[in-house]
Amino acid sequence: STSSLESNLEGLASVLEADLQNYKTKILKILVECVAALPEKMAVYTTLVGLLNAKNYNCGGEFTELLVRHLKEALKTGEFDNALLIVRFLSDLVNCHVIVAGSLIAMFDNFIEVTLEDNIPQVRSDFYVYAVMASLPWVGKELQEKKEQEFNKLLMSIDNYISKRQKIHAPTLRVWTSDDPHPQEEYLDCLWSQIKNLRANKWVEKQITRPYLAFDGVLCEALQHTLPQIIPPSHNDEMSYPLPRVIFRMFDYTDVPEGPVLPGSHAIERYLIEEQLRRIIFKHAFDRKDCAASLLSYPMKNKVPLNYMIVEVMFGELFLLPRCPRLEIYYGSTFIELCKLQPGSMPQVLAQATELLFERLDSMNLSCIERLTNWFAYHLSNFQFRWSWDDWSSCLQMDPELPKPKFIKEVLIKCMRLSYHQRIVETCTEDFAPLIPEKPLSHFKYEKEGSGSLPGTMTAHQLIQAIKSKCTPEETMGILKDLPNPLKEDDETDPTYHPLRIDVFVSTLLHLGNKSFSHSFAAIAKFHHILKLLADTEEGQIWVLRTMFEVWRSHQQMMVVLVDKLLKTQIIEPSAVANWLFSSEMQPEFTKFYVWEIMHSTITKMSKHVDKLQKEVDDAKDKLDAYKRRINDGLEDDDDDEVPTESLIERMEERLDLAQNQQKRLFLIIFQRFIMVLSDHLANYEFFYVAEIYNGFI
Repeated sequence: STSSLESNLEGLASVLEADLQNYKTKILKILVECVAALPEKMAVYTTLVGLLNAKNYNCGGEFTELLVRHLKEALKTGEFDNALLIVRFLSDLVNCHVIVAGSLIAMFDNFIEVTLEDNIPQVRSDFYVYAVMASLPWVGKELQEKKEQEFNKLLMSIDNYISKRQKIHAPTLRVWTSDDPHPQEEYLDCLWSQIKNLRANKWVEKQITRPYLAFDGVLCEALQHTLPQIIPPSHNDEMSYPLPRVIFRMFDYTDVPEGPVLPGSHAIERYLIEEQLRRIIFKHAFDRKDCAASLLSYPMKNKVPLNYMIVEVMFGELFLLPRCPRLEIYYGSTFIELCKLQPGSMPQVLAQATELLFERLDSMNLSCIERLTNWFAYHLSNFQFRWSWDDWSSCLQMDPELPKPKFIKEVLIKCMRLSYHQRIVETCTEDFAPLIPEKPLSHFKYEKEGSGSLPGTMTAHQLIQAIKSKCTPEETMGILKDLPNPLKEDDETDPTYHPLRIDVFVSTLLHLGNKSFSHSFAAIAKFHHILKLLADTEEGQIWVLRTMFEVWRSHQQMMVVLVDKLLKTQIIEPSAVANWLFSSEMQPEFTKFYVWEIMHSTITKMSKHVDKLQKEVDDAKDKLDAYKRRINDGLEDDDDDEVPTESLIERMEERLDLAQNQQKRLFLIIFQRFIMVLSDHLANYEFFYVAEIYNGFI
């Protein structure tokens, strides 16, 4: 439209007012949907509701009642993001003279009273306090003018809560352990500082669009509505409240060389812009192109250094602890779209951000370093792996286990996954040779020089010929059966596993399938039965993993993929993976990212398996209960064949119990072994520390 927003709103209000008699229910329903679906246009819709209320008082009342019902339902069902948007919308309706200011204060007071409840998690009271605070930039000035005494009392209650609440979670959620150069503040502390600054500025901000000011003469004459009493629902332990977070800060005004000034960390404009950018990222989570275009089309982009704020918010989301809210690849692909849309400026800002992140690696949370590694490798792969590596050459003289050289090495390993070894070698200068990963080759010890003295060499060569001749699994077992068991002694019972058979067979199988992932998968599928026989105990499964590591120790991605395949095909169990990763043979690998990639994948796979079995049991019970109710009511049922029997449910529950026990065992092993490894490390550290002091005295 070429008309002004005010003109469009006035025309739309007139059209809707004429349609209220026939379409009131539909109009109100659509307006309520817009509250949650289009938060970036909130002030437009509050103005529209204000104009409708001025023309038709009953319409304004019905809309308010409907919105309050949606708020109560959202709080009851745990749709907290929608609840926040509705609370903010109700607050802005005070500015449009639809709702009485005193009734909004009463709702805020009810929210703040949650902080006085006993035996509740802090996240519950945090949410209700945040809901009030997040609405104040819109309605603070109006409340200060109309209900100054009550409003000041409300602010004092918030201040008391903020000063007394526990923040023991904050260190765990910080991206950086150091506050130099930017403090990493807990989110409520940061917002409260921004609100106090706004209050000191007489509640005047420069960011919120307020189209209702143009209609003040019309709106101020409208009759207002009083909100019904809104009491937060009682706490129940099954409710999942929003988790606390620490505000990510990477830039300040000194990092922006030219153009508009970046708002300070305690300026309310910083919060308002960041919050709106986060909502755009959330809204377009399934379309990176729309997301990038929407971010760059931010309405007030000429008033702020938008590229810097987008990059900071995107990295803040990527590094959010304990887990990233979206798939990591989403942020990487969106950054690429942003660079395509603004090739003259966005790549430079992103390069500057990367340099800043690299400089602060020493104090960065390890999970965030891993996410940064994944993102940077993916980003380089989309820009021909070009980077000014020489700028980071100072880290070549450092201990390889320190964060900066470790980061570069892991980035190059991830780049190799997205390319090939020779390309990575050509990308880096010769100085970086110590950090370039090994060429990913399989190591088959039975074909190396001097392998004739190894037990099992002859059998390995027989096995190669037999497999190439397309032998059956039974013929393969016939070749392996004559191998002696090195664990067996004359006067003892049979050992629980046969390490030599496992070593020969698994080494040969992986060697023959070393051309690609597909070849390896096909080999595992063909000889699945033999692998299950050889690895029928946990010790045998650990030996399978040790043999795999021996063959593919220079190809981390192959190991990650093979472990995943062995778990999927149930050749090995999750507990065996955990015991193998914490074994003494894997100690030199302990700080490499792929080890923890395998660990996380194993835990996730186990948890998903348990969840799947639990859902199957619950669904089966629900079906059986529904069937019994229909029979009791004398109703015929055509789907008798699909109704699970009691015995079937018992078998399903047995499978579930088994999986839950495996899950418990997995976690127990991880906790115990990690404590042992950490205790050994600390003991060694104390020994070397004491020795260093002793040497200093000498």
